[in-house]
Amino acid sequence: MVAPEAHGNRIAQAWSVLNGVMDPEVPVLSVVDLGVVRGVHEDSGELRIDLTPTYTGCPATAAIQLDVENAIEAAGLGRPTIRIVTSPAWTTDWMSADARRRLQEYGIAPPEQPAPQGRRALFAPAPALACPRCGSMRTRRTSEFGSTACKALYACEACAEPFEHFKCI
Repeated sequence: MVAPEAHGNRIAQAWSVLNGVMDPEVPVLSVVDLGVVRGVHEDSGELRIDLTPTYTGCPATAAIQLDVENAIEAAGLGRPTIRIVTSPAWTTDWMSADARRRLQEYGIAPPEQPAPQGRRALFAPAPALACPRCGSMRTRRTSEFGSTACKALYACEACAEPFEHFKCI
């Protein structure tokens, strides 16, 4: 149990800890940068962390939940309650600007912000994307799905490198 005088600080401490919990599928992004942490609350001395998965069937959700629990406990903040919140649904608009920059540096074309057609973007024609490696706009989508359902595969015709695009949702 945390001392009563520390309670006001626990939420800030939890956010700080969560900034260090990396997404298991895109390890250059924290779960905070990705926007899946929707809230940190304290009630009667207990921490509750609200998580919204990138999509309801995301297989990384269980891993993220465990990583969050472990990180909060390791920081001495106690065992949190994790609440999975599916409404409103996650959107790429919740990603931080820094997350988009780090995706680009990692070699994944980031989603546009705001998503140009909202959730309809999933069914829109392939967007014109700059290659995250060379910057060329001579790119084409080669597959609707990449290593995860939230990414598509692209190829650059200028540098001949494949890359993923984090889809707008």
